[in-house]
Amino acid sequence: MKKTLSKCTVTGILFVSIAGTLAHFLYEWMGKNILVGLFAPINEAVWEHVKLLFFPTLLFTAYACRFRESCPHISYALCRGNLLGCLLIPTFYYTYTGALGVHFSAVDIAIFFLCVLITFLYAHRLVRTGRAEKHRLLPVLGTAVLAAVIFVFTLFPPAVPLFVSP
Repeated sequence: MKKTLSKCTVTGILFVSIAGTLAHFLYEWMGKNILVGLFAPINEAVWEHVKLLFFPTLLFTAYACRFRESCPHISYALCRGNLLGCLLIPTFYYTYTGALGVHFSAVDIAIFFLCVLITFLYAHRLVRTGRAEKHRLLPVLGTAVLAAVIFVFTLFPPAVPLFVSP
């Protein structure tokens, strides 16, 4: 299990890092297609950048189900990690911009990669320690709710700073 789990973790980090980076430009590349915009950022709002982590990790979670024999409950662990990473993106952003009063693109990019690492290292630890099987339904429901909220707020963004493009 340990070797398979480590391989899955490294593969996931690389996949989500690359897919998330490419997804940043996908909406523009696809001619601002609203269907693409449901899964890729449509502007530079902090909320939209959660999609860079959420959907590639969700896609990788579906792929990781093939390892469930050697890594039991990997999908539940990845759902929990995905929710944590998505929560941390705006948390880190607003913490550093609030403290410094400015934002830097390099720090924003570093936050994305840091959150990818946290997502997969947290999931890795949950599987390794056997805690991934606890509360199985909650992370799956949380993931489904977050996906629905992302879709709704993409189409109907509230007029609050989290959803407004700078």
